[in-house]
Amino acid sequence: MRRRAGRLIAALKEVAKRHWPALRLRTILFLSLLFVAALPGVGAVFLRIYENTLVQQTEAELIAEGAVLAGAWRADWPAPLPPPSERLDPQPPRIDLNAMPLLPAQPAAAATPLVAAQEARAAAVKLAPVVREASLTTLAATRVLDAQGIVVLGGEDFRRSYAAVPEVRRALAGETSTVLRRRADYEPRYALEWLSRASSIRVHYTRPVQAGGKVIGVLMLSRSPRGLFVGIYQDRGKIALGVALIFLTLVVLAGLLSRGISRPIDALAEATDNVARGRLTVPEPPPTAAIEIRSLYVNFAAMAERIERRSRYLRDFAAAVSHELKTPIAGIKGALELIEEHPEMREAERARFLANARADADRLSHLLRRLLDLARADMAAAPEDAASDLAAAVLKVADAHRGEALAVVVDLPPLPPVAAPEELIEAVLETLVENSRQAGATVVRIAAVAEAPRVRLTVRDDGPGVPPADHERIFEPFHTSRRAEGGSGLGLAIARSLLDACGGTIRSLPAKDGAWFEVTFLPAAGRNRSLEL
Repeated sequence: MRRRAGRLIAALKEVAKRHWPALRLRTILFLSLLFVAALPGVGAVFLRIYENTLVQQTEAELIAEGAVLAGAWRADWPAPLPPPSERLDPQPPRIDLNAMPLLPAQPAAAATPLVAAQEARAAAVKLAPVVREASLTTLAATRVLDAQGIVVLGGEDFRRSYAAVPEVRRALAGETSTVLRRRADYEPRYALEWLSRASSIRVHYTRPVQAGGKVIGVLMLSRSPRGLFVGIYQDRGKIALGVALIFLTLVVLAGLLSRGISRPIDALAEATDNVARGRLTVPEPPPTAAIEIRSLYVNFAAMAERIERRSRYLRDFAAAVSHELKTPIAGIKGALELIEEHPEMREAERARFLANARADADRLSHLLRRLLDLARADMAAAPEDAASDLAAAVLKVADAHRGEALAVVVDLPPLPPVAAPEELIEAVLETLVENSRQAGATVVRIAAVAEAPRVRLTVRDDGPGVPPADHERIFEPFHTSRRAEGGSGLGLAIARSLLDACGGTIRSLPAKDGAWFEVTFLPAAGRNRSLEL
């Protein structure tokens, strides 16, 4: 059974996917708002909230008419009666179409051998004009019964008894009641009348008339309530005004949502298409857009800038790689051609050409290894919970490179752990110290200080220094002043990529003598916070 239900649901999903219309966002927003706005009206119809109110209004009118007629009945009573009670006795409407049972049509009055009380007949004669005028106005069927349940005022039911009717029995016992009964003469008049429960019912209200704690009579009032569509038709002006105001509100809201969400997303989609085609045109965030949409614009602009920067980097990198590889390849190819064209070449010359080709091959191998190191550095991602002792890594590198030709001086105060793996710190410092040694420096000084929100490390040497024009270029791939000595120009580029992976930075600072590099790390506890900033 469960498998069959799953297949049925899957089939329904496939049908929905094939026939689901492609809708714009503003259309979805408007339809959603329209559906939400229509819910109260639909609920009022199908949950009979509005119709229940109409029926309760009918009950309230019958209660009011019954109270007036009860007072007139007591006033017309021929014998003296005790004064009525001054105690407040409100009777709010109690009808609930969803909970109250619907009884059969009211049974006809039965013949009775009993005779109505003389006082009740006399009071009925005086009350008849009042009942007649009230009925002409309210359209309520009114019957007046004596204390035995015999009709003393009520047209064709005169002198007949309703004492067997349940609500009349309760009234004779001193209890007011309201019941819903079917209309005996009901016939549908229009197609949608089945939606209205009130169209086939009649409200019956019975009220005892008491004097001195005794029931001296009963008032029976009944009337058909306004049906659902009759009430809607009678209140058509108010309902039309409400619908117009709701629709106007929906149009305004849909316009605001369109300007705040739909249009900005359309503009961002167009900008995305432009970026995909190579045209970097990022629009400004609309001032009417939602905060999240404006944030999306800002993030998209940053992403597009990074894509463009990365694209330029890849183009320049590809050109540089092609240039760097072309030279040793040309040398190897030239040496092979010379050896092939001159088989009678002396052994010394052949050895020299082969040595040159071997040197070019070694340079190619070195370049490829460094390119692989650079690729790994670009793809590196430091663990979120990385925490290393910076002093320990610095001392390890200093001990490894310290010798007779190079002095490494370390000046480190107590430092907090930094958010970088120890191997990464060592790789960066080894690159800087090795560059200083290859440049001819004899002293390298490494110092550090914790300055919120980062830990700053400086590496200075007494070498020839960095030319002012090269402070930024030295971090570009393949930029080197020692190409003749086999330098690849990738060491500092790798160091920068490694530091980028853990949120660190590196830069070359102007110095009067020697080279001066500044490296910064994030504290282990503040990495995430700083990256968010």
